[in-house]
Amino acid sequence: MIASATIFGLCGAALIGLGLYSYVTNRHLLRRLLAFNVIGSGIFLLLGASGARLPLVAADPVPQALIITGIVVALAATALGVGLVLAYARVTGRTSLPEDSAGDSAGDTPQEPPR
Repeated sequence: MIASATIFGLCGAALIGLGLYSYVTNRHLLRRLLAFNVIGSGIFLLLGASGARLPLVAADPVPQALIITGIVVALAATALGVGLVLAYARVTGRTSLPEDSAGDSAGDTPQEPPR
C-alpha cells in the first residue's frame, strides 16, 4: 500500500504542474492569478507531505507552521493581485495581457532615452 505522504506529494506535484501549465497558456490576468494560487496550493501540499512521519509519531510542526504562515501570505498576495488586476482593467479597459508580436520585443529596437 502506498503511504499517504507519497500520495500527498504526488498530488502536490500534479497541482504545481497544472498551475504552471495554466499560467503559461492563459493571458487573462484573473486566470493567471488563479493558476498562481493553484501552484501555491501544490507547494503547501508538498510541504505537508514532507512533514509526515510514521502513524504513531507526531508530525513535524515546522512544515505545519510554514503552511499556516504561507496560507495567510497567499491570501494577502491574492487580495493585492485582484486589486492590481482591477486597477489595470480601469486604466486599460482590458483584463488580459496584450499579445507579443515578433518585432515588438524590448531587445529588438533601441529606444532613445528621455530628454
